[in-house]
Amino acid sequence: MLWYRHPAKEWTEALPVGNGRIGAMVFGGIAEERLQLNEDTLWGGGPYHPVNPEAKAALPQVQRLIFEGRYDEAQAIAKEKLMAVPVRQMSYQVLGNLRVSFPGLGEPTENSYRRQLDIDAACHTTRFTADGVDYERRVVASPADQVIAVQLKASRPGTLAFDLRLEVPQTRHDVRTLPGNVLLLEGENNAQHGISGALKFQGRVKVIARGAKISAAADSLSVRGGTEAVILIAMATSYRNYADVSADPDAITSAQIAAASRKSFRAIADKAAEDHRAIYRRVSIDLGRNAEADKSTDERIRQSETADDPALAALYFRYGRYLLIASSRPGSQPANLQGIWNDSVNPPWGSKYTININTQMNYWPAEPAAMPEMVEPLIALVRDIAQTGARMARDMYGARGWVCHHNTDLWRATGPIDGPQFGLWPMGGAWLCLHLWDRYDYGRDAQYLATVYPILKGACEFFLDTLVRDPKTSWMVTNPSLSPENNHGHGEGSLCAGPTMDMQILRALFTATAQAASVLKTDASFVAEIATMKGKLIPNRVGAEGQLMEWKDDWDASAKDLHHRHVSHLFGLFPDAQINLDDTPDLAAAARKSLEIRGDKATGWATAWRINLWARLRDGDHAHSILRFLLGPERTYPNMFDAHPPFQIDGNFGGTSGVIEMLLQSIGTNIHLLPALPSAWPTGSIRGLRARGACMVDLSWKGGALAQARVVSTIGGSHEIRCGDVRRTINFQPGKAVLLTGPELRSA
Repeated sequence: MLWYRHPAKEWTEALPVGNGRIGAMVFGGIAEERLQLNEDTLWGGGPYHPVNPEAKAALPQVQRLIFEGRYDEAQAIAKEKLMAVPVRQMSYQVLGNLRVSFPGLGEPTENSYRRQLDIDAACHTTRFTADGVDYERRVVASPADQVIAVQLKASRPGTLAFDLRLEVPQTRHDVRTLPGNVLLLEGENNAQHGISGALKFQGRVKVIARGAKISAAADSLSVRGGTEAVILIAMATSYRNYADVSADPDAITSAQIAAASRKSFRAIADKAAEDHRAIYRRVSIDLGRNAEADKSTDERIRQSETADDPALAALYFRYGRYLLIASSRPGSQPANLQGIWNDSVNPPWGSKYTININTQMNYWPAEPAAMPEMVEPLIALVRDIAQTGARMARDMYGARGWVCHHNTDLWRATGPIDGPQFGLWPMGGAWLCLHLWDRYDYGRDAQYLATVYPILKGACEFFLDTLVRDPKTSWMVTNPSLSPENNHGHGEGSLCAGPTMDMQILRALFTATAQAASVLKTDASFVAEIATMKGKLIPNRVGAEGQLMEWKDDWDASAKDLHHRHVSHLFGLFPDAQINLDDTPDLAAAARKSLEIRGDKATGWATAWRINLWARLRDGDHAHSILRFLLGPERTYPNMFDAHPPFQIDGNFGGTSGVIEMLLQSIGTNIHLLPALPSAWPTGSIRGLRARGACMVDLSWKGGALAQARVVSTIGGSHEIRCGDVRRTINFQPGKAVLLTGPELRSA
């Protein structure tokens, strides 16, 4: 439960509800309630292909200048001839605000006010007493009914009175009332960056207040003399897919409101809770509890860096799972930079899909925290960009396969955007492919794997065609590229050839593709081809300061920002595991040195990444110290949203992943129990986690040591179970639980 003693004054104090496709931020106001509304396909612009027509011809010149060390000249030409047209992508946009005002309502009785978000029931509730009347307002976002439903109740008959209106920042829109106590919003989305708006959108609001008087003005509704009322909100656009905007939002919202109107609020809310709990209750966590947990959520966040409050970390973990379920469901768009919650037509960074870390981080906890369905929208996005990216690969690089750079949007644009120092990085699609592999590796569904294998293969084909030989070393490298988004100090930009992160992602991509081909018993000759190329990539190397080198050359000490938020070259430590303490101890030590140089404090998502990295280094107390900073008021808003700043949701998901990595690490067939347990959590439990190989893991510990582990593999097979220095190889029978007790991993 997140709860507060006062209404939200700022957006980052409001609380989110969502069903994956539509969402609302609920402020819990007294005389006026505000529900800020979003629909996940309401973006700017329309279908477009942003290739620069000069790119293919200019590419060899840019590559040559980079190899010659003339980085500023390369950047100037790249800016003019390689960047996407337009050089910005489209933005995710707000639909508007539903304002519900309560005329004549007095101030609440002292200490009677409370607003809360029950993240187990997926329900927001506001309660207070005013003028001797108890008021209750509940809000849910229903996946089954595809509406946001609001219930307003007063304890004294006839005392409920409110006015309803829509406030819409979109330029082209109209609001009017319809018969049947309906408020209708119709509009068209905005043009952006020279791309014409192509979407129609609609919001439909219906009021049900039996026994009350409901009156309509031109663009508002009023209810008087009520005791209980229900408000139903439906939203839709004409978006079908990135190339088709022919859907009928009027038909969609009409049907949704008509169906929901036949149900009680209780039926809608109960079904929404049931659907949410079916996923949410798969995992439970207990990190200990003390008196701090009895304080309001905002108080706990303010005191988190000084107070001992282990239950706050558990709440943050639970909230991360809640947020992903609420912002990414089968059939919806993936969670973007703000999940689904955005109050602007021009949000920070366009609230897009930034795929040089941020979108990927959104989905780090999905598989291990037992939410695999939530990955389906991301897989659908990758299927789309494999199509649009094939055109980009052909037109920009003259290559087979497909490519996507560091951002994409609703229209699945794949070109390099913003500027060459940020966007001329061809690895975004390749990194996303690893989430396709993880979906298989955790669930082991070969039929699914067969459907995504062509995407993995296409990503590999692009690099087989575009990797070039470094004239000084003969290694095969990406060129042009960069180490996101870090200036290496040899010029004004960040362009280079063969940065460490690219090499790590390519090794991971080639490995996953070869493993997929092996499972599917196909493409032996292609597997041999990528194996040969994999052997020609630059290896991970240690630099003069004992650090893991970030670039092809040992430039780390000359980089313009030694404490840069990105730690791109540590991808191989986490989320991948090609660098680890057991198999590559020297490289792991170098990664540790890089982390020490970078520092612990960064923007929200970058702080969260550091938690995961220190957990992989099995330094639980260090990881926990960074988690405490993440949970503090500098990086967590009162509503527990992550502060980049401003708000970005990836830090929430990265922090959730960090808690998992401290308690369970799953690498290959190895399941490591309590690998980075901090001393701050001496006793606790976590149940329902998933490990690779279709395994489920429950853990409990006491006095800082494992008490019991329960491991089940639904498909069977051999796994090494590890706790501290103790290792046991167990041959699992399908569906049969194995109980292990104590740090010695004794069979129970």
